[in-house]
Amino acid sequence: MGAMNLRRSLSPLHAECEALIWAMECMKTLQFSDVVFATDCSQLVKMVSSPEEWPAFTTHMEEFRRSKTFFPNFKIRHIPRAQNTMADKLAHGARSSPSAMLYVDSIPPVWLSEPVELR
Repeated sequence: MGAMNLRRSLSPLHAECEALIWAMECMKTLQFSDVVFATDCSQLVKMVSSPEEWPAFTTHMEEFRRSKTFFPNFKIRHIPRAQNTMADKLAHGARSSPSAMLYVDSIPPVWLSEPVELR
């Protein structure tokens, strides 16, 4: 569906939050309102479950709440990276890439099927 470069975030958790909001906007654009979002970031799941406990993310949480209104049965799941080889491969690729990139699609791109070198 697409890839997007993000500006440098204040923290990895800010980047995770921005990526979730971007994924939600992509699903809204495609008119997919029955979606289960998944992440390997357990803190992100905690944050969207109790946003008032994360005052440093107030702006992000306001944007999240606006996006969430499109998803009547919003669900987000934590999947440990060790149990999700696709996310692990993307994370390894992102760390070795000179620019930040996010990719969202139901069909992985050809370049993702290439083996990842572990260092």
